[in-house]
Amino acid sequence: MTTPDRAAAPDGLTHLRPDGTAHMVDVTAKDVTVRTASAEGTVLLSAEAVAALRGGTVPKGDALGVARIAGIQAAKRTPDLVPLCHPIAIHAVEVDLTVLDEGVRITSTVRTADRTGVEMEALTCVSVAALALIDMVKAVDRLATVTDVRVTAKSGGRSGDWTRPA
Repeated sequence: MTTPDRAAAPDGLTHLRPDGTAHMVDVTAKDVTVRTASAEGTVLLSAEAVAALRGGTVPKGDALGVARIAGIQAAKRTPDLVPLCHPIAIHAVEVDLTVLDEGVRITSTVRTADRTGVEMEALTCVSVAALALIDMVKAVDRLATVTDVRVTAKSGGRSGDWTRPA
């Protein structure tokens, strides 16, 4: 339950107190529901880096495997990285890395049964997987670029289902 000094700011922003200072929203009164969020992003790479990934010749080893594990770990540690994110039980994390001609597309889906959503966990998963991938291929491609990290879908909770328009 929200106390008067913790009420939303007049403009309706729930993470701001009326005086404009940030606070963590109280979610204890929310129902526990199954919640899922998906996100995606791309790491743009040189043709040489793409060839190394496809050929298994990245000097540091299994770049895609390391990035996948880094993404899973990041999803579980999101509240340690994002200040107002609630610590919640993460029940599943799926991370897929697809090598394309222009780089690697990273997709994630995170699931929980809790009082708040997992959009931040899905975004953190993709972002850290991208960073780990860059760390693994930087000897081959110093210009690797992370781009287009975004939520693609969510389900569960009071606001229901949402999918990013095509």
